[in-house]
Amino acid sequence: MYAIVEFRGTQLKVESNAVVKVPYLAELKQGEKIEIAEVLLLRTDDEIKIGTPVVEGAIVIAEVISDPEDLQYREKKIIVFKKKKTKGYRKKRGHKQKYSLLRIQSINS
Repeated sequence: MYAIVEFRGTQLKVESNAVVKVPYLAELKQGEKIEIAEVLLLRTDDEIKIGTPVVEGAIVIAEVISDPEDLQYREKKIIVFKKKKTKGYRKKRGHKQKYSLLRIQSINS
């Protein structure tokens, strides 16, 4: 059984006991549970339910397993380099995006 959910502007394929990486959740602490009600598709062993736009009554329950204050949960650094040829203008900046880890506990239909 798996489901496709929309969470904070991204679509994720989730299964039971899977760990997924989502955008940073500053308001949630480690161990808290979250319910995701925007289930776009739900596949069980014998049928597929496609939502218009969401599947009615389907909920995915997940638990936050990463501490949002821990700095090891950051993406690889992205380098932004700007340059203008004739002016001598150069600027180099970097950015590391934070993320949180969720463990999917159950998919209820």
